[in-house]
Amino acid sequence: MMPYRGRFAPSPTGPLHAGSLVAALASWLDAKAHHGQWWVRIEDTDGPRCPPGTDALILQQLAQCHLHPDAPVQWQSRRTHLYQAALDQLQRGGHIYPCTCSRKDIAAALTAQGWAAQRHAAAPYPGTCRHQPPATSQLAQGPHAWRFCVPSGVWHWHDRCMGAQSQDLALRVGDVVLRRADGVWAYQLAVVVDDAEQGITHVVRGQDLADNTPRQMALQQALGLATPIYMHTPLVLGADGEKLSKQNGAQALDTHDPLACLQAAATVLGLSAHPGPVAEALEYWVQQWSMVHSAGGSDQQAP
Repeated sequence: MMPYRGRFAPSPTGPLHAGSLVAALASWLDAKAHHGQWWVRIEDTDGPRCPPGTDALILQQLAQCHLHPDAPVQWQSRRTHLYQAALDQLQRGGHIYPCTCSRKDIAAALTAQGWAAQRHAAAPYPGTCRHQPPATSQLAQGPHAWRFCVPSGVWHWHDRCMGAQSQDLALRVGDVVLRRADGVWAYQLAVVVDDAEQGITHVVRGQDLADNTPRQMALQQALGLATPIYMHTPLVLGADGEKLSKQNGAQALDTHDPLACLQAAATVLGLSAHPGPVAEALEYWVQQWSMVHSAGGSDQQAP
């Protein structure tokens, strides 16, 4: 097996909050518990949603919490040539197609198919443009997205925290956008390309991202890339029971008392309190983590 390499990959749409620190701490602890490297990647492909200076603030917050990356920080906005190369490879292999559907078009198609909206579930793409011949794809009439043809069948994988998982990707999600009509690279393609190019062997992130795993596995298979071992950790919930996020008003993390911030994150991860100082608390949690979590193997399967 390759030496362990993990990563924390925040999107700089706002400063770190309590929930994002849990993900950062979990990924750092897992790397250290397995004598591996911990990298940081700034996922800033959607430039208009990333206020200037937020990336620097996130890195400052991590440093104040003594969470230091083991390699130079990477920015997705500087790696777009890699995403274009991957898209070209997928096009040559017949894995993608242009899509001119608007959200209104997709909603109308799903309604016609009798699809009922579900709470917290994104609408699956109905496949409208998948079988359109190039001559009728209307590419000359306006911008278009590129979609990935997801394979049919159920994907199975093992999550180190959540256990056995499965998803019928075609039924639940449908064909995935890899590049939006406005030219912005989609998360799914960028994260797959980056994880492979950076040699990431283990991905530790929040449970809200767990259902992205089969989409990324399918892309990895189509691109001939290795699949990391996945672990999705508990989320911090707001007063309304929803995931704490920037969208529902999560407060920026005040790292002037880093031990208090880390103690709260460690509690969410099921770790015991430690009086500090920060360096000793982190070492204590590394030892706790190593006793509970094994890097383990993977039984991830294609359909």
